[in-house]
Amino acid sequence: MAGEVIAELRHISITFPGVKALDDVDLVLRAGEVHALMGENGAGKSTLIKALTGVYRIDEGSITVAGAERVFSSTADAQAAGIATVYQEVNLCANLTVGENIMLGREARGTFGINWRATHAAAAEAMARLGLTIDPRSQLSSHSLAVQQLVAIARATVLDSSVLVLDEPTSSLDRSEVQQLFAIVRRLRDAGTAVLFVTHFLEQVYEISDRITVLRNGRLVGEYRTAELPRWDLVSRMLGHELSQLEAIGARASEVGDAESGTPVLTAEGLYKKGSVGPSDLVLYPGEIVGLAGLLGSGRTELARLIYGADRADAGRTLVKDSPRRLTTPRAALGNRIAFSSEDRRSEGIIGDLSVRQNLVLAVQAKRGWARPLSRAQQDELVGRYVAAMGVHPADPEVPIKNLSGGNQQKVLLGRWLATDPELIILDEPTRGIDVGAKAEIQKAITDLAATGVAVLFISSELEEVVRVSHRIYVLRDRRVIAEVVNGEDTTVSDIVNLIAGDADRAETSAA
Repeated sequence: MAGEVIAELRHISITFPGVKALDDVDLVLRAGEVHALMGENGAGKSTLIKALTGVYRIDEGSITVAGAERVFSSTADAQAAGIATVYQEVNLCANLTVGENIMLGREARGTFGINWRATHAAAAEAMARLGLTIDPRSQLSSHSLAVQQLVAIARATVLDSSVLVLDEPTSSLDRSEVQQLFAIVRRLRDAGTAVLFVTHFLEQVYEISDRITVLRNGRLVGEYRTAELPRWDLVSRMLGHELSQLEAIGARASEVGDAESGTPVLTAEGLYKKGSVGPSDLVLYPGEIVGLAGLLGSGRTELARLIYGADRADAGRTLVKDSPRRLTTPRAALGNRIAFSSEDRRSEGIIGDLSVRQNLVLAVQAKRGWARPLSRAQQDELVGRYVAAMGVHPADPEVPIKNLSGGNQQKVLLGRWLATDPELIILDEPTRGIDVGAKAEIQKAITDLAATGVAVLFISSELEEVVRVSHRIYVLRDRRVIAEVVNGEDTTVSDIVNLIAGDADRAETSAA
């Protein structure tokens, strides 16, 4: 019956060493509803899903499915209780047929073992109930990711699931593929399935969901009917700021002056990569800090990686000082005096077992070529200059960088890229996970850097930070640039929030 509670998680808490990932969180899933789970990075969405699907055992609280309290020790326990999951990365067997994947573990049996004719017929019936016309005997690997997602959902229906968890299922799909997926989701909803939908795309949340639960920093913010929660309010609840707090941000970077009358350091025209970034334009001038604003999953990092050549664009072009350049690799970008500091400091930034010295000179050595090693004197000059300039503590360059605080590691990374003498530096979440004092120091270093004529592309999930340091701001939503804002005296964070939420009437900005 529509509206009947199918699964209920109450007072869920999960603690990892040093971190309380979930703290007294509730989630209620009802038959015949699509329930969106929303929150920024670190909000606890993935942990809550893993609690529901048996990946993690809960420390406190209870899970009830179909009126019976359950204790899940494995994903098999959750599946046996009627909970199926379709992940962003499809976890099927690409070397098997579509039918074999759908019926895996539930194959039709005959006198001499598996009856493949009956098995593929059953798979065809399962797909027909969802309106799919895929050849069950075709190899799964021969189909697109979108079709594989649909096959995974068809498999979930064969498992007699009353709850279907869709974890970022649209992240690699184009618009037409998303619509095909949503048609299937609506069929399942109308048949009485409770669907838990996890995504970062606001447009999709308001298109498909009936109810929304918002998490922030491992705690429950609230549950809301989608039709009764304006987009701006959803964004505010996710970010954790009230309008009055957002509008209190008053500090600004220094004025750009006549920077935009000069030659751009870099121009991106129609940069596009399927499933990653929609066609986007962007211009960066010397001495200018340009912010990229948007929720997690909006395409900020993906666009930065296309500009830097870490990922290759499917379409569009890049001009460096008005001359077309093929920036198809990071080395090509470095050769054009473009540097990039990744948001993943631990995996893509520092090398923990190496010293501060070795980490700091790494990019200069790579740009110079490994056949021409820097002399000790050259290293000393670079390291001494940037350890002092960035205020790295301790100032001993021989200390393993893993022993430094997060803020000081970030200072070393910033120094690494400044040592390459860039004309453009792309900083992806340079202040994430560091204390307030270190954050202020890095923000000052960024504004000082721009004052020397370096162009800075600045990405941060903290909108007040973007507004504080940027001269111009490109706003992204659903993986494309949707507005450009000149950051003036009257620009507020709420203006950016309104653009992200798609509330143009409330966005009182100089958006181009």
